[in-house]
Amino acid sequence: MIESKISLRYVPIFFELEDEDLKVIENAGITRRFQKNMVILDESKEESSGLFIITKGSVKVTRNDSKGNEIILAILNEFDYFGEMSLLDGQPPSANVISTENTEVFFIGREEFMQLIQSRPKIMASLLDEVIKRLRAADDKIKSLSLNKAKDKIIGAVIQLAVISGVRKHGLVELNLPFQHEIANMAGTSRETVSRVLHALHKKGLVELEGSIIRIPEYDNFKKVHS
Repeated sequence: MIESKISLRYVPIFFELEDEDLKVIENAGITRRFQKNMVILDESKEESSGLFIITKGSVKVTRNDSKGNEIILAILNEFDYFGEMSLLDGQPPSANVISTENTEVFFIGREEFMQLIQSRPKIMASLLDEVIKRLRAADDKIKSLSLNKAKDKIIGAVIQLAVISGVRKHGLVELNLPFQHEIANMAGTSRETVSRVLHALHKKGLVELEGSIIRIPEYDNFKKVHS
């Protein structure tokens, strides 16, 4: 077995590659060293693209909001990687990458990588497989965030309807809503999303559902928490 001195075998992109392929990759790249708090990638600059693999230390991936405040998107550690999107499309980085301690990275430039995959296409196949996994994970996160946003709007609509037409009985408020599209229209979402959110609230015991009737057992507390 050919042992890589930088242990590329532990990098998710290269899990399925043969030892010979790993050696070729190792010979195509270089090691770069960064002191703590050094900028490795700057989204505001046109930089040479390539793949970065952390072999020692850690980095933070950040972006700045409209007020210039730093938003940390991720913390990456040993054997994590970044720069794969720029590696594929040659475009500038979409975020900043800053070392959080003394850090070493193994770097393969885009030109060297493209030459590499001409003779060993399964390296590209392995990279694309890993990139797709990341994109799917990002898509799942976006869907989750969207659902949470919709949840807040739907709860707000339920509270509004409770104020307008709810019947209060000993701390409980009851709504008769024969059509869920009323909530959907108020929340700016679909009836399917309304149904999912209401059933999720029901499972948590926050509301009771009976046909077209919605009951909020502890309305004052529910309104206080969600307003």
